[in-house]
Amino acid sequence: MSLPARTRSLLLPLVALVLLAGCTSAPDDSAPPRTTRWRPGPGTPWQWQLGGRLDTTVDVPVYDIDGFEHPGSTVADLQRRGRKVICYLSTGAWEEFRPDADEFPAELLGKGNGWEGERWLDIRRTDVLEPLMARRFDMCRDKGFDAIEPDNMDGYANDTGFPLTAGDQLRYNRLIARMAHERGLAVGLKNDLDQIPALVGDFDFAVNEQCAQYAECEALTPFVEAGKAVFHVEYEVPTSRFCPRSRQLGLSSMRKRYELDAWRQPC
Repeated sequence: MSLPARTRSLLLPLVALVLLAGCTSAPDDSAPPRTTRWRPGPGTPWQWQLGGRLDTTVDVPVYDIDGFEHPGSTVADLQRRGRKVICYLSTGAWEEFRPDADEFPAELLGKGNGWEGERWLDIRRTDVLEPLMARRFDMCRDKGFDAIEPDNMDGYANDTGFPLTAGDQLRYNRLIARMAHERGLAVGLKNDLDQIPALVGDFDFAVNEQCAQYAECEALTPFVEAGKAVFHVEYEVPTSRFCPRSRQLGLSSMRKRYELDAWRQPC
């Protein structure tokens, strides 16, 4: 039975709309997976400031600042300026000046790590450290940071006062990476050069100090080859000596003072 001409003219646009909706809602199997986690690429310029009055005017896309010292409003201000903001925390050493210092049991505190008021942690005790670090990571997330820089991630290679092994360090570092990712935060591997081949897949970028001074920068190439940034600083070597090689390797390099104030000399 055929429909009247007027009825057909009303139905045809509706049918076209339904077909069009069906086409646009079909999944695109070729589309890349969605992710909310930031992944900086090789060569991304950055600023690292942990001391002095924060200078928010440096024209770079990435800032790395102390997670405890700055409120969420500072993070938001930097992000309004187009910056991604990394939350600096120590995850492998205890710092007596932090507001949660009293929550760390004395038996977890080892030898000094060379900085006043800091001592290595027994990273084997994840039963105690995981909830403590979880609260710190929650702080970074709640302040709106994009990523975490966990410091002192190579205790096993230092005289900590504990018999730490490479396996202990791998387990702890992977725990730290997982905890950051569970909160939607990117996370960087700080130093720990010898374990880069095993950990490059767990971390979103690397942070390194003085690889040029100690002729170690080539060890960081797995991150660059994986399309991940290597944020690198030197303190004693002039830029003329390390910048040409840093550019060849794809590192994000600059010279800083040890106090990590606002001053910088980028490559």
